[in-house]
Amino acid sequence: MKIASWNVNSLRMRFPHVMEWLKAAHPDVVCLQETKVTDEEFPAWELSVVGYESAFWGEAAYNGVAILSREPLADVKLGMPGEDEPAQRRLISGRLGGITIIDVYIPNGQSVGSDKYLYKLEWLDRLARQLEERHDPAEPLVLCGDFNIAPEDRDVYDPEGMRGSIMFSDEEHQALRRILDWGFVDTLRLHHQEGQLYSYWDYRTGAFRRNEGWRLDLILATRPLAQACTAAWIDLEPRRKDRPSDHTPVLAEIRPVDNPASAI
Repeated sequence: MKIASWNVNSLRMRFPHVMEWLKAAHPDVVCLQETKVTDEEFPAWELSVVGYESAFWGEAAYNGVAILSREPLADVKLGMPGEDEPAQRRLISGRLGGITIIDVYIPNGQSVGSDKYLYKLEWLDRLARQLEERHDPAEPLVLCGDFNIAPEDRDVYDPEGMRGSIMFSDEEHQALRRILDWGFVDTLRLHHQEGQLYSYWDYRTGAFRRNEGWRLDLILATRPLAQACTAAWIDLEPRRKDRPSDHTPVLAEIRPVDNPASAI
């Protein structure tokens, strides 16, 4: 299974890029974030023409998540347990071939100490509790999306200058570490240890040209799937397009596991 995650920063605006990329990359599963489109306007029919089923949960102008897959997802769930409308539409999950896939668009947080920052930490706490209460690290599970947190110094272009700021603060790192320690492996780091591997570049100041980036987009896998992960990479080509998203796709290749319990 080739699984991808991509914050498209408006599916409507980036739809030609998405369609072109799907035809070139041939992923089996694509988790999208920041679709910024209502469910009524989601282009499910157009995606079906190129071979993808769609599960989605969106809203106008903000947030929005979707999972595209070659085969229909089972047991699709929208949001986290206990969320009521109008919840921010930031999480969708489903099952495919015995694998649970959770797609998240974690809040940005705006600035350290702000109300939005506290909301981000609370959201991450709810996500961690959902994993702890409803899942088992021995099950085949993928958690992917835009985490809006760069995990380590090698994941940002200027760690000393960014330390303590939004997306690189101690509290955010602690929240992400709780999720990783529950039982996830960062698939990219299974295959690449070097720095300067980024998935997000600010639109301003020529950040992409200078490679002044952040690695905010992650594909995390529980051990049964991590042990079956044969490759992981970041595809820079969509970021080179005219009027691109500020993020680019990240991907992981996971070979079939007949008996996931045997891989533990």
